[in-house]
Amino acid sequence: MDKNSKFMLRAIELSIQSAKSKGGPFGCVIVKDNKIIAEGHNQVTSNNDPTAHAEIVAIRNACKTLNNFFLKGCDLYTSCEPCPMCLSAIYWSHIDNIYYGNTRMDAKNIDFDDSLIYSEIKKEISDRKIKMSQMNREEALEAFKIWQNKEDKIKY
Repeated sequence: MDKNSKFMLRAIELSIQSAKSKGGPFGCVIVKDNKIIAEGHNQVTSNNDPTAHAEIVAIRNACKTLNNFFLKGCDLYTSCEPCPMCLSAIYWSHIDNIYYGNTRMDAKNIDFDDSLIYSEIKKEISDRKIKMSQMNREEALEAFKIWQNKEDKIKY
C-alpha cells in the first residue's frame, strides 16, 4: 500500500466512525513530512456548529499542532471532495495538495448538496438568495486604514 492510500484510508476510517456516531459521514487527515499531524471528522450536529466539517476540524487541529496558521508543506486527505467553505479554508491555510475519495455528486446523492452555494457565489450580490446590504462603509474603513499603516502586521 502506498503512503497516499494509507492516509486516505485513515480519513475514510474517520468518516465511517463519524457516520456510526453523531457526526456526518466525513473524515479528514492532514499530513506533513509523511506523518499525520491532525485529524478531523464531521462534528456539525454533535457540536451544534455548522462550520465543524471534517476539513475545518482537521485544519484547526493542524494549526494548533504546528502553532501556525500557515500550512504550507502539508497535504490534506479527505473522504469527500471539499465543500465551498472547506475549499476556501484549504486555500486560506495554503495546504499544498488535496486528495479526496467521494465526489460532490456522491455527497449530493445522500442529501449533502452544495450546488446552491456554488451557484450563489457566481451571482451578483443583489441576486443572491440571502439578502445582503452594505452599511456604515466609512466607519468600517477605519480598521482597514489602521491595518494598512500598521508596521508590525503579520500578513496572511
